[in-house]
Amino acid sequence: MISRILTILAAALAVTACQTLDPYSGEERTSRATIGAGIGAVIGAVAGAATGDDARERRQRALIGAGIGALSGAAVGNYMDNKAERLRQELAGTGVSVTRDGDNIILNMPGNITFQTDSAALQPQFFGVLDSVGTVLHEFDQTIIEVAGHTDSTGARSYNQTLSEQRASTVATYLHNRSISADRFLTIGYGQDRPIADNGTVDGRQANRHVEITLIPITQG
Repeated sequence: MISRILTILAAALAVTACQTLDPYSGEERTSRATIGAGIGAVIGAVAGAATGDDARERRQRALIGAGIGALSGAAVGNYMDNKAERLRQELAGTGVSVTRDGDNIILNMPGNITFQTDSAALQPQFFGVLDSVGTVLHEFDQTIIEVAGHTDSTGARSYNQTLSEQRASTVATYLHNRSISADRFLTIGYGQDRPIADNGTVDGRQANRHVEITLIPITQG
């Protein structure tokens, strides 16, 4: 436990130490190179390495207690409709799909545009995509942001599990450093356990190497 805490603190210090000035706003921001290298697993550790209904409910209660307004009734659907439309506008042509699942919104980020094989470092061409996601998340702040990493079945199960957790954490950390509150994040790695395609084909394995962001409206219990 102690070694885990020290690792978390070291990651946080590494992120803090690599600040640059935004050329447009003049504000300090964490270096994209730092985030792209996968430094900053602190989000995954702080927000919770496991998720599920209980974790979502706890995060809902914590955010409501912190003063984030809860949605109710017809306002939930309208709010998420507007958010989905804004995301579709921002992400058109990027390869990221925007899907409604009840009141939730799921963003599927294919592995070919997010990470190189066997790496948790974001590909530079993906920075702009996440910046667009961050813009909408900042605008619509009454949501929990659940980031899930997935891999194909190549390699050892334990390795894939760790890699999926690292990828989820990297994406969450990048978004957090676009001024999104860390309190809104839940991260989880599913490893190879939830394939969306056939791992027996090259295309299927590529499809299974992906990150999903699920946006969950904050509602009163």
